[in-house]
Parts: sequence; C-alpha cells; structure tokens
Amino acid sequence: MTIITHTREAGTLIEGTAKGDGSSTILKAAGWRWSRNLGTWYVPHTRDSAARRHLINDTAEQLREAGFAVEIEINDTARPAATVEQDKAQRAGERAEALAARAERRESAAEHAQQLARAADGRLPEGGEPIKIGHHSESRHRNAIARANRATRRAIAADQEAKQAAEQADTAALATIRRYNPVTVANRLETLGADLRRAERQLNGHTRTLYMTGDIRYVEASEPAQGDYAERLQARIQELRDQISYWEGVRAEQIAAGMAGNYGPETITKGDQVKFRGSWYEVRRVNRKSVTIPSMVGGSWTDTVSYHELSGHQPKAF
Repeated sequence: MTIITHTREAGTLIEGTAKGDGSSTILKAAGWRWSRNLGTWYVPHTRDSAARRHLINDTAEQLREAGFAVEIEINDTARPAATVEQDKAQRAGERAEALAARAERRESAAEHAQQLARAADGRLPEGGEPIKIGHHSESRHRNAIARANRATRRAIAADQEAKQAAEQADTAALATIRRYNPVTVANRLETLGADLRRAERQLNGHTRTLYMTGDIRYVEASEPAQGDYAERLQARIQELRDQISYWEGVRAEQIAAGMAGNYGPETITKGDQVKFRGSWYEVRRVNRKSVTIPSMVGGSWTDTVSYHELSGHQPKAF
C-alpha cells in the first residue's frame, strides 16, 4: 500500500514506494524530490503550508493508473505561529552549522589542491625552459607540464567551490536575522493583513465595481463560500489571525527596543525631516501609509516611503 500523507509539521510525504517499482518517474514528473535524510519522497516547501490537494490528488491518480494502491491522509491543522517560527529558527541554525562545516572542508581541500599545484609547478625546469624536441627529455617535460596544468585547474576549481561554500554558509547564518529585520517584519504584517481581508471576502462573499457607464454601475458579485471550501477558509482565517498576532508582538518588541520606529501621520507633519536608507529628506506631504519626499536621485519628481521604512525623524524647526 502506498500512502500519501500531509501534516503541517512534516509536509507532504509518501510511504510504501521502493527502488525500481516505477514510482520514481511519476513522482519526479509531479514535482516530488527524494530526501536521503528522510529516506522517502517529499514535496518541497510544504512544511507549515496548506496541503496542495490538486498535486496530491493528481499524484495519487497517476500512481493508481500505474497499478499502485494509493491512500491519502491529510491533517491540515495549522500549528501555532510561535511553534512554527521556533522550528524554522532551529532548522536554519542546523543548516548554517552544516554549511559552515562543509565550507571548512572545502577550504582545506582548496589549500591542499594549491599545495599540489605548487609542487607540480616546482617540478618544471627552471626559467621556463622550452621543450627540447627530439631530446630524450621531451616526453618527461611534456608530461610534467600536463600534470602542472591539471593540478592548477583542480586548485582553481577547489578554490571556487570553497568560496561558494563560504558564501552559502554566511547566507544561511543570517537567515533568521533577515527574517526578523524590522522592515521585513512590517512588510510581512502588511501582506498577512491583505491575505486575511481576502480570505474574509471569499468566506463572506463580496461585490466589486467593474466599471460605470453614466449612471449605470456594473458590479461583480461573489456568493459566500459553502461546504468544505468554507471550512478551509475559516481555518485559514484563524491561522492568519494567529500569525498576525505573533508578528505584531515581534513588531511591538522591536519598537520598544528602539530597533524600529513607530511613525505615522499622527507623529510626522509636512516640513519635518525623515531618514531613509541613511539619508535625510524633507517631508513634502503626509499620507495615510507613507510620506512624500523629494526625489532620492535629485530628479524633478517626488518619491514616497512607507512609514515602517523610516529610520529617523526630526520635527521641523519653528
């Protein structure tokens, strides 16, 4: 029996396949990948995400057509946002440690390859002596040059691999820091808020104006969701509210610690100075979600900057 499972903690996995049974071709084509760590096939980026039911059902149907008996088990209950973030930070730390260890191994390998390349160069005749055609040393000389060239190419390749591994390790080490960057956190809150409003409209139904002709308004009406779809939307709304609550807490802590500013139309007025990406600008206009400033590149136009992107504020002098 082949079983496709999905949970928020583990993501989408499959059990009951074996090497050579023909399942790999189907799974690869459907976007599954093999994990040596897990010892099974999985769908990438499905941890703490809603089940991709279309992909799961299509995979099951293709496997059944190939003669497999397939069952599907889905538990789409979302985990608390705090738990999700804790696990992400732990996995990011483990990945950073693994990549740092690999970078050290690649650096050692590069140093060894460079030593071999220098040794091979040292076996060549001094002063760049040319090959003596027809001399008994010709073959030995050519072989020495070839070995030196191969050693140099290996050293260059090893050095490039070491640099790439070091860059990957550095990037991984900063993953959690970047995720909790104050501007990133504020942007995430805006995105989550938009997602929540969209889910609520889909659940409750809504109307929107498409266009108007004279006094006639043409609207599109969406009926409230029903059945399983409504249940999934309700679960999604609950999940989004939990995520918003978590990140609002993070944002509040960052503001209290002075890591982020709490700016808005109630704290900034026209003529004030605001700091954005290391430079100060005079506020030309105060908007609901942003301020208008002179062109950042000296043009004749103006630019707008969201309040959460500001890193400083000075009231205008009277």
